[in-house]
Amino acid sequence: MSSHLATKLREGTKKAHTMAENVGFVKCFLKGVVEKTSYRKLVSNLYFVYSAIEEEMERHHNHPVISKIHFSELNRKDSLEKDLYYYYGANWQEQITPSPAAQAYVQRIHEIANTAPELLVAHSYTRYLGDLSGGQILKGITQRGMNLSNGEGTAFYEFDDISDEKAFKDMYRQAMNDLPIDDAAAERIVEEANAAFGMNMAMFNELEGNLIKAIGQMLFNTLTRRFTRGSTELVTAE
Repeated sequence: MSSHLATKLREGTKKAHTMAENVGFVKCFLKGVVEKTSYRKLVSNLYFVYSAIEEEMERHHNHPVISKIHFSELNRKDSLEKDLYYYYGANWQEQITPSPAAQAYVQRIHEIANTAPELLVAHSYTRYLGDLSGGQILKGITQRGMNLSNGEGTAFYEFDDISDEKAFKDMYRQAMNDLPIDDAAAERIVEEANAAFGMNMAMFNELEGNLIKAIGQMLFNTLTRRFTRGSTELVTAE
């Protein structure tokens, strides 16, 4: 008997999804405002989050629920390592630490893995289906926003082992619908998915402060350069 979990997740997280898209950092990003320091911090935070998800999914790969949606093709840890190498250099591991919001996210993943592993489905759904659905669009925004050459700093958005993303998403949703869970468990997974959206929003909110500071500094630097060139050029610029 189908749990209709994919449908329940889509319907049950609509509000949280919309709220996440309206966080200032995300709105700026979707408009093409991509600042390198903030973006690379996002990449480092995601590295810790995906490392936790993939560690626990692998640990529970024989679990009656997790085994049904454990697809190694989705793993992002290795691709994030490539991007971290690009943004931080060879010693990237020594330079990154999870932000407070990312640390709370990671702790939650490990907590449910120890107490209710089936809830990992919510985190898999929230992150991986979103990556598959908007990956190429976000890759293009990232490239244009930071003037990146193709393949530079955007490995996160590439799913080399998935040849047909639409077909894979259809298969993944069907696998969720076929999970051996009852309605009560499905509702708990939907609740956890909403919590996952909240944890992602918390990370974005941290980055929003960094982005505002960076934009303010860029504006300050621009004005300072104009002042140093003299008042005549300032009048022209105005």
